[in-house]
Amino acid sequence: MNDKRRKLATIGGGSGQFSLLFGLRDIDFIDITAIVSMVDSGGSTGRLRDELGILPPGDLLKCVLALSPHRDMVRAILLKRFSGDGRLQGHNAGNMLLTMLAEYTGDFSAGVRALAEILDARGTILPVTVDKATLVAELTDGNRVYGQSAIDIPRDTQRERIRDIYLVPHHHDSISVYPPVIEAITCADYIVIGPGDLYTSIVPNLIVPGVKEAFRQTKAAVLYVVNIMTKFGETHNFSGFDFVKKVEEYIGRNVDGVIYNTTRPNQKILKQYRQQRAEFVEIEDYGEVWGSRTVYARDLMSTAGGIVRHDSKKLASLISRIVSSRMSAP
Repeated sequence: MNDKRRKLATIGGGSGQFSLLFGLRDIDFIDITAIVSMVDSGGSTGRLRDELGILPPGDLLKCVLALSPHRDMVRAILLKRFSGDGRLQGHNAGNMLLTMLAEYTGDFSAGVRALAEILDARGTILPVTVDKATLVAELTDGNRVYGQSAIDIPRDTQRERIRDIYLVPHHHDSISVYPPVIEAITCADYIVIGPGDLYTSIVPNLIVPGVKEAFRQTKAAVLYVVNIMTKFGETHNFSGFDFVKKVEEYIGRNVDGVIYNTTRPNQKILKQYRQQRAEFVEIEDYGEVWGSRTVYARDLMSTAGGIVRHDSKKLASLISRIVSSRMSAP
């Protein structure tokens, strides 16, 4: 194998990116840069954004924890929520620490770097933008849904499909990409998009102006991790190919590889998910429809705790093999 290290950028947010980074951290021949969505508006993160006017810290905190060698020790501490009365109630310690560091330095990105230094995080964590914005979804009936948390959890049992999704800036006329993100994408050897909810974790990164242009310029091999289950209100009735084509619309090019889980959850778990109008994502036969895209179909699933998600070790092992095979190719 070529001894040269490879630069790998991940794009996402939420628990999906945490799971991916949790496994990737231990691959010794890659340098990781995590590009993180900045539209989280729920829970402690949403309150801090609304009350203090800061960028949402939650997803960035998860990435720092995932890349830290001390993650098992500090995760329970930093994710512990305050239960007493007063303004601290419901906040977690990690969000408060990151907020304090950002406020003290006067630079949100500097606060992230400081927290990463405290926890010896292996890799670089970048907000996709440092401009404050609200995520808005336009539905096929013309209605609009404002805010990541409202899009993520539909309030009604019936909701039209999402027709378009965009960002509305808070204090400026436009939103711009955080410049180091452009360098990370254009200089990467590999880019892994996902896993994560399509419209609330993945697409909010891709619609930031400048990101699509960077994808068109990069020579990186782009890999997309297809979701295991659909999600009502976002990807209801989506096939695997629907996921891929939607991502490709936003990046302005085809992906090079499609990572897909082949293992179907048992009937008990599927029944629980059907109550939430979620179904197992089926992928079409690997025929002409996939063109030059390589489909990597494996058992990548974990159902620990009755929740369907990508298994960190299985996913990282597959990505490691993909990178290794390309490194050793003539």
